[in-house]
Amino acid sequence: MKSISVIIVNWNGIQHLEECLLSLSKQTTKDFEIILVDNGSTDGSANFVEKRFPYVKIVRLAKNEGFCGGNKIGLEHATGEFVALLNNDTKVDPRWLEELLQEMQSDPNIGICSSCMVNYFKPEYLDTAGDGYDICGVGFKIGNRMRVSEFQHKRDTFGACAGAVMYRRSMIKKIGFFDDDFFAVGEDIDLSFRARLSGYRCVYVPTAIVRHKVNQTVGAGSNFLLYQSRRNIEYTYFKNMPLPLLILTLPLHLLYNLLTFIQALTERRIGIYLKAKRDFLNNFRDVLKKRNEIQKQREISLKSLLDFFSKDYLLKKYISNTS
Repeated sequence: MKSISVIIVNWNGIQHLEECLLSLSKQTTKDFEIILVDNGSTDGSANFVEKRFPYVKIVRLAKNEGFCGGNKIGLEHATGEFVALLNNDTKVDPRWLEELLQEMQSDPNIGICSSCMVNYFKPEYLDTAGDGYDICGVGFKIGNRMRVSEFQHKRDTFGACAGAVMYRRSMIKKIGFFDDDFFAVGEDIDLSFRARLSGYRCVYVPTAIVRHKVNQTVGAGSNFLLYQSRRNIEYTYFKNMPLPLLILTLPLHLLYNLLTFIQALTERRIGIYLKAKRDFLNNFRDVLKKRNEIQKQREISLKSLLDFFSKDYLLKKYISNTS
């Protein structure tokens, strides 16, 4: 049994796998297993890995179960006390796992460790230094497109990007893993929110460096990304926001939706946007059931939770247009 289980969900990503798996083979710690969950690929990914990397545990799925479903199935095959998720379109630093593990072991209240994800093609710039959550009810990448040199200090963040993250297995057992309703996009913010509500810390580890080929899987600006993000934002907000803060933040959340509605209108993609919101509303009864269970587990105070929210996302993104 290994201390760490690394789960990689793959869908037709054969062009990325050799570099990703080779970088994992150079880790300074050897106390880990690799589980590749192949989401019904048609490009020969699983056969390639089976031949080239015979020590990798391969889980072959008949169809694409999404990022959420694939990782949940991978977790069923994992044995580690800590679970690391990694996108297939990445190259990890040799000390990636060791740095995350050391931080995890420093405090049992740490449930999530976030990597320093840099742009693969321009590694002096960040992809993300952890995930933030704004008072208007939307998650975002901390430090996106900013210089890595500005994020060299370890710190607590609201959450972590699941493209390169480590979770404590006992935390997952307590609060649950990814929500199947998400399929892909935003499931990590939802999990981070539940972790925060239950009193767990999330720590950004700047020395756990991962190069990421940004948007190689979902596609920047794709209709798939638009649909998933606009629907899943609502799942996260209405499931997790405690009632007093829901009342406080709802006007800002509605303003955010108005601004994104106008954006979709100008991009001539309003049909996709409206379908996302409609599908959320059609599932609202199940959202309320999940909400009731989540709120019963809340251990963090409302003030402490509110302190973790940023307060300037709308101003920066839609008003001053500085991000």
